[in-house]
Amino acid sequence: MRFHSLESRVVVLFISLLLTLQLVAYFAIGNAIDTNARSAIESELKISTKVFSRLLDQNAQKLIQGATLLSKDYAFREAIGTHDTETIVSTLLNHGQRLGADLTMLVDLDGKITAASSDTLAHGLQQSVSSMIKTATEKGSAGNIDIVDGKPYQMVMVPVLAPVTISWVVMAIPLDQTLVSDMRELSKMQISLLTSQNRSPWKMNVSTLEQQEALQLASALPKDEAGPRLMRDMEIGDNHYRTNVLPLASNGNNSAVAVLQLSIDQAVAPYKKLQRNLLILTVLGCIVASIISAVTARRVIEPVRQLADTARRLGTGDYLTPIKVERTDEIGDLANSFSHMRDAIASREQEIRRLAYWDTLTILPNRALFREMLDEAITLAKSRLSTCYVLMMDLDRFKHVNDVMGHSFGDILLQEVAHRLKVELGAGNIQPARLGGDEFAVLLPETTEEVALQIAEKILHALEHPISIEDQTVDIGASIGIAGFPSHAADAATLLSRVEVAMYAAKQAKNGAVIYAPDIDKSSQQSLSLLSEMRTALERNDFRLYVQPKVSLTNGEVVAVEALVRWLHPERNFIYPDQFIPFAEQTGFIRQLTHWMMNASAQACREWKNAGIHLKISVNISTRDLMDQELPEKFANILSLHQVQAADFCLEITESAIMDDPVRAHLTLDKLHAMGMELSIDDFGTGYSSLAYLKRLPVNELKIDKSFVLKMEQDIDDTKIVKSTIDLGHNMGLRVVAEGIENAKVMNLLKELGCDQGQGYHISRPMPASELQPWLLTWSQHQTI
Repeated sequence: MRFHSLESRVVVLFISLLLTLQLVAYFAIGNAIDTNARSAIESELKISTKVFSRLLDQNAQKLIQGATLLSKDYAFREAIGTHDTETIVSTLLNHGQRLGADLTMLVDLDGKITAASSDTLAHGLQQSVSSMIKTATEKGSAGNIDIVDGKPYQMVMVPVLAPVTISWVVMAIPLDQTLVSDMRELSKMQISLLTSQNRSPWKMNVSTLEQQEALQLASALPKDEAGPRLMRDMEIGDNHYRTNVLPLASNGNNSAVAVLQLSIDQAVAPYKKLQRNLLILTVLGCIVASIISAVTARRVIEPVRQLADTARRLGTGDYLTPIKVERTDEIGDLANSFSHMRDAIASREQEIRRLAYWDTLTILPNRALFREMLDEAITLAKSRLSTCYVLMMDLDRFKHVNDVMGHSFGDILLQEVAHRLKVELGAGNIQPARLGGDEFAVLLPETTEEVALQIAEKILHALEHPISIEDQTVDIGASIGIAGFPSHAADAATLLSRVEVAMYAAKQAKNGAVIYAPDIDKSSQQSLSLLSEMRTALERNDFRLYVQPKVSLTNGEVVAVEALVRWLHPERNFIYPDQFIPFAEQTGFIRQLTHWMMNASAQACREWKNAGIHLKISVNISTRDLMDQELPEKFANILSLHQVQAADFCLEITESAIMDDPVRAHLTLDKLHAMGMELSIDDFGTGYSSLAYLKRLPVNELKIDKSFVLKMEQDIDDTKIVKSTIDLGHNMGLRVVAEGIENAKVMNLLKELGCDQGQGYHISRPMPASELQPWLLTWSQHQTI
């Protein structure tokens, strides 16, 4: 069983769940045992502490009773009255021995010990005796625990009455092993009595612990432990105890404590055994669960594995091997579904293959199948040292027909063209194909260039006859490119690329059929290279913004500039617009260039405004720009970026750009005008625009083409055209600008004719935008002079 297989993961999942549950239960039970055991130990420890205190009280009461009996003895009182010291001492000694007291004393009313059964012990208890008299006087008796020679003693004091107090009797017994043994019998706890003299480390007095553990307890107990009662955990030997420290006596620097302990290990031992049994059951349960889950997983996974093998065979194209899963459950349903899916895939694969290699409209081979056919033809030609040729044909005017008559009409037209190709080529190994759109190709295996050209002419001749469709007659021609192996290419990909180059050359030259030549490809590569260089120039900022001033012909004041672009090529130096603008318009790169121009103009406008120069900037936009319905939004973003106003700009549009698609152009111009930008018709008079349509456009300016201005002082017809244009513009409420002013005579003549503004080399040649400010100063000085 592989570790990463579904079977192993099912087993691991079951075992993981079981282990997780058991481990959570194990630790939860362990935590509960420990918590409950500690709670029970603390309760028992509190009870045992009270029992120990009660035991001390009982000992004190026993002593008080014995001392009281002694104080009431007539002979003893008589001896006290006669100061018979020998009789007093004898009575004290005999009575103390009967009660088990180590010390019996007679104390006078001043607190001085007058007789004792042991002078040594009596001396050590003198201070405690003196302190007990006040309590005994108030309460009739007193009790205390004191330390003598490192041992704790419990003592009591009662009065000798005759009938008033004439003396005090004091009895003392040691807190010894008998006491702790009695306590041990009354409870499960361990008890130890420890003393400390002169704040020295604790010394074990008596204990129920083993000798080694008793010594460890004495060394582990802090020196200041004779303070308030405290419970804590202590490790002594191999046992873990819950401990309660009970202060007994504190005499100056001497202290005595009782340490009461209960073993946590003994308390939880029965529960730990149950916990271990649970762990053993968990291990056994995991083993059993592993076996059961492995068997269950195998029963579930094995059919799935068989279906996976079937899926792999389907992936290799094997649709015949039966699926051997005989079950009536969900797995059986899945197996039946696989069987139906296999049959459906086999059917669809046949259909997909047909769609992948055959054009559904013309029932001709498509580009993919034609490429395979071409590979086979080239391989065959290599083996036989022969040639093969390819014709690629593109229909002329098909887009126009498709746009005017509709796509359904265009589809029928393509079917008719395919039919004519089949008829002209006839049955045999010459196979036409449709590559896409209105492009067709013909494979000519083992054919010479002359034969290929003849077949191309034959096809062109067949397409010269009009095609009648739905009572409509259509004249449609074609452009054919020709290329062959091995003269033009050594492989199928290169051959298709070069025959396409030849086909576009034929279409551009309107020459019918063109055989591929390296010069054609070179021209195409140069175009591609130019487009690539323009993109690189835009990325590297190789374009430069130039401006040409416009002046008012009334007073000579500079009122505007026209933004122009120059290309600073790293190798060819300056490239002028007429060398790359037409190609940019043809390829669509003009949109990116217009965006750059608008951005650079807005930046220059902001810099001029900061310098106190306020001029309107004219920017040219092309046909492709007008077709972009998002152009107003793009310009608005640029204006916002540089914080300039739309009223600072005038957009110049040629007549032909408007008339290519008047509806879309009108929509775009309306949006730009609504933003506040002025609009100008550039090169007015050179196009074929309708004045009725132009008057509806939101334009502000007409710009007379320079072809009418350059020699108007010499050509009366040009002067008349310019005069008419100026009057027309003024009648339409438009500003009129003349470009191409190259001398003072033309400038003065335009002023006489009422032209509003002018620009040209006489005023200034185009200059870098950065040089405008010093030029304006020079121009202003010149006008003043």
